[in-house]
Amino acid sequence: MSDSDKLLYLLPDVRDGINRKERLVLYCLMQTQNEFKDRNVPTITLYGRVLEHIDMSQAEFQQILSKMVGLTRNSDDPTRLGQ
Repeated sequence: MSDSDKLLYLLPDVRDGINRKERLVLYCLMQTQNEFKDRNVPTITLYGRVLEHIDMSQAEFQQILSKMVGLTRNSDDPTRLGQ
């Protein structure tokens, strides 16, 4: 994969602000939820489905999931649970 291809996976889309890797995680989640008949999808199952499409570390995958659900360690919102 060339450097320009790698950059395309990291740049956010102007329409919705998510990059290709995040979009792929959402796509795999949607497909897997349909297969599980709209039940919760185990994280490891979702990670495996994502790996079928693109090489991604566990840490990067967890970071994308955390970003999508709003669970970041640097959150300054005092209304969040556990603070």
